[in-house]
This record gives sequence, C-alpha cells and structure tokens, in this order.
Amino acid sequence: MSDPILSVRDLSIAYRTGRKESVTAVSGVDLDLYEGQSLALVGESGCGKTTLGLGLLRLLPNLGEITSGSLTYRLKDGTRADLLAMKKEPLRRFRWNEAAMVFQGAMNAFNPVIRIVDHFADTLRDHADGKKWTKAAVEARAGELLETVRLDPDRVLQSYPHELSGGMKQRALIALAIALDPQVLVLDEPTTALDLLTQRSIVQQLHELRSKFGFTMVFITHDLGLAAELADRVATMYAGRIIETGSARDIFYEPKHPYTAGLINAVMPVKGDRPALESIPGYPPSLKAMPDGCAFNPRCAFATDECKRDRVPLSLLTERPLGMDHSVACLHHDQVRLPRKESANV
Repeated sequence: MSDPILSVRDLSIAYRTGRKESVTAVSGVDLDLYEGQSLALVGESGCGKTTLGLGLLRLLPNLGEITSGSLTYRLKDGTRADLLAMKKEPLRRFRWNEAAMVFQGAMNAFNPVIRIVDHFADTLRDHADGKKWTKAAVEARAGELLETVRLDPDRVLQSYPHELSGGMKQRALIALAIALDPQVLVLDEPTTALDLLTQRSIVQQLHELRSKFGFTMVFITHDLGLAAELADRVATMYAGRIIETGSARDIFYEPKHPYTAGLINAVMPVKGDRPALESIPGYPPSLKAMPDGCAFNPRCAFATDECKRDRVPLSLLTERPLGMDHSVACLHHDQVRLPRKESANV
C-alpha cells in the first residue's frame, strides 16, 4: 500500500455554544486519502460533512475547534507535515498551494466588490510559495484556467461576481481553486442551487480537470447520483461519525450499514418501474443529546440491546489496496440487503 497523501486519525471537532459548553460535530474520524483518488463524503444535512471538510484545511469558523486527533499531510516535496502543529504563516502557504477548497455557494465565496481578476491576483500573490506574480502573469494564468473551465477570459476577468450566472461563478471558483496546482481539492456541494444541465457541465469539467491536473479530490455531497459518478471511494457519515467506507461499487451495490442502504433506497431508480420511495424512519439525533450506543439505533430495524448499549467502531470487512477497503460500523452488517437491486444505479 502506497503512502497516503493525507492521514486523519481520531479527529474530533466541536463548536462552542457557551462559555463552558460545546457540542461535538465530528467525532473520532479515521481516514486515509491516496494520491489521485476521488472520495465522496455523503450523508444527510447536519451529519458533519462540511465541518470535516473545513477541518481538513483548518478553515473552521472561530467557534469551531479541533479537540483531538491528528492530521498528517504529504507535501509536494515529499516531506510529511503535522497540520495541527502548523503556525499561521506555514498554514497560509499550505492553503491553495498544497490544498484548496471550493466552498458551497459561489456567490458567498467571492468578495462582491472586487473583480474576478483581483481574486486571482490576491490568491496567487498571497499563497504562492516564493514566486512573484506580476499583473501580466496573473492575467495570463487566470485566463488559461478560465479557458480550461470553458469561460471567456475577456468576459469574466473584468466582471464582478454579481455579473456572472451561478454556473459561471461556480466554474470561476473551481478555476481559482486550482490556480496554484494544489494536490488536494475539497469541494463542498459544488452543484447546489444549479440547474441540471449546469450540474452536468460542472461534473464533466471536474472529470476533465482531474485528468489534466491530477489532483486528489474530496467531494462533499448529499446527492448520491453525483457521488456515484465522481467518486472512486465513498464514506458515509451519520451524526458526526464515519459509519461506512468502501469503493463506489461496494457502497452502491453492497452497502453493509442500514443507514447507507436506507439512503440508496430513498433514491428513485433510473430504470425499470417507479416504486414508492422508501424513506428512513425518524430523524437524525440532536448532537446535544446523542443516544447511547450506535447513534442510528433509534431509526434502525436491526437494532438490538447491544446496539443501544455499545458504540460500534469502524471494522474492516474486505481489505483492498490504496484505501479501497470496505469497512463498516454495524454489528448486523451481514443482515443488510438492498431490497431493490436496481436502486444502486443512482
């Protein structure tokens, strides 16, 4: 097995809710990300996907803090760095240069009072490791990247964000994120609020960009169709924990956690008859009042007294190279089946 580009061990993240109070949003995450892979983080809203993505780049808001664990990253020069020990200046150089993020909602990610070209100038000059960027070099690099995502540089560079459509803003943000050739790109719901045709265009361009630039991708989404199309590997999150990981084929055709199977069963199949959708009963737990044992047990048809008593760790089911192992946190994984086999074709 090759050396992972990012290793996450026992990572927990909490948000302060008062002077002496906090709520844990991500708990005990173990994850390895390998060069060239595309990992999808899937789950219901509020399960901790975005918090984990922000934590990987140490971009948490002021009320958020990493309370335990480790983040180890393999830099471009081959050395390994402890991201949690990085001071302000090395961390600034790490962001965008080594790892970048495409935030949910492109309009909120751009400064509304400066032009797109100025966003490129600020990013290239502030985060480049030692290189000096002239105005001409900034415009040349920005124009090259905008053309790569099928935007007209003459039209876009001198525009303000509000002068671009939603799809144009999202593509401009992706171009900005890869301006310094990062090894890892984290995308948080990059197709949210876009129409289906624009979503299709963004997905196709992400495929092309990965092929051209070779970056490793973490794709945060609740859209299982996008996850199935973009991901080599999938991690399901529930109530702040990763409860199942595996290859895209493992997850979508042979899920072993009842929650993962429930998510897939709630998606309309793309072929055959249109059966009634099967929703997961109940609601996700409050992070302030987590149930004992497995957090999914109040909603699970397989739950036993042991499930309600003990928290189940993520356990290996099938070992494969390069982090494609199939692992699950469920005592009754051998009972989980997809009632509709075709529903895996999301």
